[in-house]
Amino acid sequence: MPSVFTKIIAGDLPGHFVWKDELSVAFLSINPIAPGHTLVIPKLEVDHWLDLPHEINTHLIKVAQIIGHGLMAAFRPLRVGLIIAGLEVPHTHLHAIPMEGMQDLDFSKATITADQSALAANALLLKNALESKGHSTGV
Repeated sequence: MPSVFTKIIAGDLPGHFVWKDELSVAFLSINPIAPGHTLVIPKLEVDHWLDLPHEINTHLIKVAQIIGHGLMAAFRPLRVGLIIAGLEVPHTHLHAIPMEGMQDLDFSKATITADQSALAANALLLKNALESKGHSTGV
């Protein structure tokens, strides 16, 4: 059975995309810890990041860094944290999270029901920041 992320990638479920390329996608988390919380996901459905081909892991980190620069420009946090947790969905995903301190990486503080209009506005803000930095987002 396909993961929820595979269904979002396929367009069977909605997502607020900010990046699409041949190997990966990035979209905003529906349970954000902070505004702009973005998931970077391989198109290849693999549960654990250690089982991904090396070139896909390398690509995901490259995309996460690009997304991180966009988050810095769009949301002006002190830092952007990057976490690979992978327990909630059996499909590798990297969390890029704007943060002011370590408390901003606490998943227990995630929004349970995100406002879809706020997610759409934040996705547009991030996408515009990425494009202003010269990146073709693919979305």
